[in-house]
Amino acid sequence: MPVTVRRHAVELAGRDVPVVEITGSADGPKLTVIAGVHGCEYTSMAGVRKWAGTLGSGDLRGSVLAVPVLNLAAFEARSPFVIPADGKNLNRCFPGDPAGSVTERLAAAAFAKLIVGADAVIDAHCGDLPEALEPFAIYDAGPVEDQALGLALAYGLPYVIRQEPGPDRAVAGTTSTAAAQAGIPAIVAEAGGCGIVEADKVEMHVRGLNGVLAHLGMVPPGAAQAAAPPEPTRLNRFIWLRSEHDGWWEPTVAVGESVAAGQLIGTVTSLDGAVVRERVHAPAAGVPMFITSSPATQAGGLLLGLGA
Repeated sequence: MPVTVRRHAVELAGRDVPVVEITGSADGPKLTVIAGVHGCEYTSMAGVRKWAGTLGSGDLRGSVLAVPVLNLAAFEARSPFVIPADGKNLNRCFPGDPAGSVTERLAAAAFAKLIVGADAVIDAHCGDLPEALEPFAIYDAGPVEDQALGLALAYGLPYVIRQEPGPDRAVAGTTSTAAAQAGIPAIVAEAGGCGIVEADKVEMHVRGLNGVLAHLGMVPPGAAQAAAPPEPTRLNRFIWLRSEHDGWWEPTVAVGESVAAGQLIGTVTSLDGAVVRERVHAPAAGVPMFITSSPATQAGGLLLGLGA
């Protein structure tokens, strides 16, 4: 039986979301790949679109469900981070609430129809409109963390972050966290940034997804990529730094740059530049995984994510 490709739509919280369903010529794992959880993360969407278009021409075991743009409302509105109707971040709402707000309903429907029943889940991301980003993958500690780590390593990005449960975690309510809690290995894979389509980062996603296919045994040996990816740097803390003041944010470091504990990594000044309202120092040695690239900040605004 040849590989079959079916392009159709899945109804999620009242919207028909386009998907690509690829069924292999033999039994194997069921892989779900999602992009566009955030509306302006275009590089990861482009990567999934390009990759899904290649899968009908080769051997495949198992099946792939690829969703190039999940969050149609935010995509159509060019809205970074949140869905305009309720101002909520979809990737803080999983596994969702079918009786909740529009974002919570979308999370619940996506979890039930796309994630539940999968053997592995990849959620492809990049930096949103105001975010510069160093490529990395993140996975959750827990009963299926070894399988999730395997996915993260197979994706081949320079950094891999293990996220522990508990109140000090940087972010909760994500696709990968909800999947892990349901016993499904999952990662969030990030490459690209600033709301533009970066060709080299698109290829990172394509190579990463091919690496996952090979890791899961869904393609013949050697078919997915020419060589194993280099060993990434592993990090076990993800520290998100927020502004204490309104003003003009100006980082003094770049993504991917090693910083020392206590090092000055940015300032927040008054809009006229006359007053330094805040000097931001690294709370630990590490590497900035993302930096808010927009100078505009408010009290409580996210400035930087430090992998430690």
